[in-house]
Amino acid sequence: MVATSRIDRERELRRLQAIALALLLAALAGLVLSAVMGGQGFFAWTQAFCEAAVVGALADWFAVVALFRHPLGLPFPHTAIIPSNKARIGDQLALFVREHFFEPKSLLEKLAVFDPAARLAQWLAEPVQVQTWTSAVRGWSLQALDWLDDTRLQLALRDLLHDALVRWNTAETTAQVLHALTRDGRHHAVLDAGLLKMAQCLDQDEVKAQVSAKLAEYARAEWPKMLGVISVFKSVDALSDELANKLAQAMMLDVVAVLQQPEHPLRLRYEAEVLSYIAKLGEDAKIQAAFDEVKMRLLQRPELQTYVKALTAELKAWLRADLSREDSQIALHLNQAMQALGTRLSDDADLRTAINEHVLAAADKLVVDVRDGVTEHIAKTVKAWDDRQLVETLELSVGRDLQYIRFNGTVVGGVIGLGLHALLTYGVPLAQGL
Repeated sequence: MVATSRIDRERELRRLQAIALALLLAALAGLVLSAVMGGQGFFAWTQAFCEAAVVGALADWFAVVALFRHPLGLPFPHTAIIPSNKARIGDQLALFVREHFFEPKSLLEKLAVFDPAARLAQWLAEPVQVQTWTSAVRGWSLQALDWLDDTRLQLALRDLLHDALVRWNTAETTAQVLHALTRDGRHHAVLDAGLLKMAQCLDQDEVKAQVSAKLAEYARAEWPKMLGVISVFKSVDALSDELANKLAQAMMLDVVAVLQQPEHPLRLRYEAEVLSYIAKLGEDAKIQAAFDEVKMRLLQRPELQTYVKALTAELKAWLRADLSREDSQIALHLNQAMQALGTRLSDDADLRTAINEHVLAAADKLVVDVRDGVTEHIAKTVKAWDDRQLVETLELSVGRDLQYIRFNGTVVGGVIGLGLHALLTYGVPLAQGL
């Protein structure tokens, strides 16, 4: 289609050029014939018309050709205007696109009027459109799974993942995660939960019984003679039960004290130890080396590689089996989620406002980021064009209209010639007579 269109434009341009040339030759023939016939009477008018027509045709031919190349191949001044000024044209075109198509304020105003959230809600309200989109997503997903079956792609992805894991500083990442988890004293909530869980555990009769049994067992093994004397007054099991209860009560009192006192020594020590460990994770080379050693051992374990490969294969098989069905559960859930989003957008004005605000903010940043890049790309592209290709492209685009300039130059020039001849023939003697 593109090749045929170009051929048609070339044929039309050549046809109009031939007509313009024919008009010039006709004017030249009329001029010669008028001169041969003496240039009197009717032929005087013919000569005036043809002479001016030739001048007009040649002048406009020169002007049209000078836009694209040097007329007759001679380097006349200010000719071959377009190829000679290609760099300036590229800069001006890029600037024009920048100022008129990528002006942030006008773009954002048009985008705000467009109301992206409302448009999205309207689009999602059409079940056929949502179904078409989810079907397309199914197709794209299946195609992506087919790509992943390519051994070359699998090797490349595996190498990329392996290299990324090798470069991954696990200790630093752990420190960052722990730092986020401890921000605003969140780690104290963990301590409180742990202490409460321990207190609940200590208060259970089963736990007390187990502690009592262990105390009795240990006492019989370590102090058999002393227990023989003590048992005269109180049995070992009763004494162990009492000690277990006392131990549980003492520990629960300590737990309550820690929970109630923000400045309790145990809590302060816990705070210091946690922050110190996090700092070491991010700074201590020995700890980081230890983390890296564990990481490398895991990466080199064949069991891990086999497990990951089998898990990946099972996941791909499950995804392919589901996405290949017309009643795909993934597609169904996606369809339902899109419809629910459309309903929520239609009913929730605040949500639409929030989405529009985020879209406009993202668009503002995108326009600023893209604006200079697009401008530079246009300028570089125009400057890199081959001169001959540039001339041919532009000539095919506007050359047809430029030939009408040559037509007009020939005809208008001839009419002006007739007017001047009439002025000299009748106007001057009339003026002289007055």
